[in-house]
Amino acid sequence: MGGCVSTSSESTFSSRSNAESTSRSCFGISMSARKRTRRTLSDHVNSLQNLSSIPNRIFSNGRSRSSCIFTQQGRKGINQDAMIVWEDFMAEDTIFCGVFDGHGPFGHLVARKVRDTLPSKLMAFLRSGEAKQNESSAACCNGDVSSDVVDPENEDLRSHPSSDVVNSSWREAFLKSYKAMDKDLRSHPSLDCFCSGSTAVTIVKQGSNLFMGYIGDSRAVLGSKDNSDVMVAIQLTVDLKPDLPKEAERIKRCKGRVFALQDEPEVQRVWLPFDDAPGLAMARAFGDFCLKEYGVISIPEFSHRILTDRDKFVVLASDGVWDVLSNEEVVDIVSSAPSRSSAARIIVDSAAREWKTKYPTSKMDDCAVVCLFLDRKMDAESDYDEQCFSSATLQSNHSGNAADSDDGQNSEPSLQRNFTVRPSEDSESYKRAPVDIDGNQETVVTEDQNWSGLEGVTRVNSLVQLPRFSQDNPKP
Repeated sequence: MGGCVSTSSESTFSSRSNAESTSRSCFGISMSARKRTRRTLSDHVNSLQNLSSIPNRIFSNGRSRSSCIFTQQGRKGINQDAMIVWEDFMAEDTIFCGVFDGHGPFGHLVARKVRDTLPSKLMAFLRSGEAKQNESSAACCNGDVSSDVVDPENEDLRSHPSSDVVNSSWREAFLKSYKAMDKDLRSHPSLDCFCSGSTAVTIVKQGSNLFMGYIGDSRAVLGSKDNSDVMVAIQLTVDLKPDLPKEAERIKRCKGRVFALQDEPEVQRVWLPFDDAPGLAMARAFGDFCLKEYGVISIPEFSHRILTDRDKFVVLASDGVWDVLSNEEVVDIVSSAPSRSSAARIIVDSAAREWKTKYPTSKMDDCAVVCLFLDRKMDAESDYDEQCFSSATLQSNHSGNAADSDDGQNSEPSLQRNFTVRPSEDSESYKRAPVDIDGNQETVVTEDQNWSGLEGVTRVNSLVQLPRFSQDNPKP
């Protein structure tokens, strides 16, 4: 979970206003697939009010034809992680996967909103790009094309679109969809994203192409076999944190400050220019509008990879997993799982055990995992009915509440890691109220909550302290 910190518990902050070319084959969609997609695209894009009815889309613990997903609440409050797998995304050979890790008091709502909205926005921009290309091609065919004649002896030019053109089209779609998503959050009438936000790691697999867009510190890792037929881990994304020179340079150029606290010198954080808040431990995120004028951005990093037969699966996960398990350990867990449908759950189970073993005085972070198997084959047994897990940690934490406290936490040194801060579930000041977000009733924190970045937590968090709103300037 990504988040923030502050050395000033009395800082006051006023609320800001919530105002703010390729051929058809480039997208890998055949003519028949395009016809099928055109019949259903409007339904998909306009179905945000009926997301559960969209076929081949899963966002809660379970499995699909080619993937398994699992999330588990940590011990810091409501689960702020979200995930999704959407098969037949635009075409039958296309799959969308994403993991979103919220932070701040409304981080769980931000993560779910992004999960429910971003895929459809990406689909719309991909379709828009394809339509523009079709119009351009039609105009070209009706006009003088003598200057565009391709050398008939050059088979590559006649048969295959440029890889650079393909990347450009997909990059543009990812950039536009992320920008539109952040704009929606800024103007949302009932979701306060001023001091709350979310990471995102999203991939689209289309045939042998893997397109990736991501912000924040959620991560994607590829399990692949080397020349010796040994399974190896290949990290596909970069954790976009303020300690990266390029990120820190941009933030400082925008008058934001980047520095680490004395008790956690290895954790660089983003601070307001005039206040020691919020101390965000990531450089890019959706939401977090209190820092958007000071260098924190929602522009994703984009990459493209051509998959081979040696590539077996992709794992997407929030930092609750990567903070205790290495890339290699996660790949080993998936490759040795007794069934593919149990892989995501075993990763979370293993992470829960590692949290207790390695950091017994720390509160376990939320975990979310998506395992996508590239050969699109899954076993027959159910992830829930036929798989037995003996971990008491998994059983207790998956029950939906994190009420049991960790005795004696304050007697141990703090863990030097960066996570999102939330108050303890059993705190008397932690009160909730239902609010309607796009027709779905969610639980949010009430205005009288005493939201302390360090309350009940014995490890470093990704938010040190939230900027405070004065009584004269209540949050919208």
